[in-house]
Amino acid sequence: MQRNITLLLPLLLTLLYGTPLLAEVATRSGEYTIHHNAFKADFIPPEVARRHDLDRSKYRGMVNIAVIREQPGTTGQAVAATIEIAANDLMQRSKSITLKEIREGDAIYYIGSFPIIDQEIIHFRLRVRPEGSSQLINARFSQQFYVD
Repeated sequence: MQRNITLLLPLLLTLLYGTPLLAEVATRSGEYTIHHNAFKADFIPPEVARRHDLDRSKYRGMVNIAVIREQPGTTGQAVAATIEIAANDLMQRSKSITLKEIREGDAIYYIGSFPIIDQEIIHFRLRVRPEGSSQLINARFSQQFYVD
């Protein structure tokens, strides 16, 4: 159930719009799975944006990251983490992204927003250190954004 809570926002967005609006990717390393995705900020429901003080705009992208410690016989346990994120467009221009930790019940996830332009492809690189672990997990993913 914890993993389902952690991934509720992307799932909700996919169900609401019924199109491939975002890509969700998972990176597994040892006992941890890092779930990471990116999407347009205007896909966030208004009530969710108000509750978490998020800027809904078709000219902003959002990244969502969750760290799950695998536990046999369960869906896993959400864990806090230290996360470094780097993002670049195809011209290698850097995107500044500050991550904000959000806790909802047993779920812990990290979100950050950044400006986007139409048809822009952004490459993300993550360095994740789960709380209480010395393990450093590297992950990469890309997402293309469409303004209209």
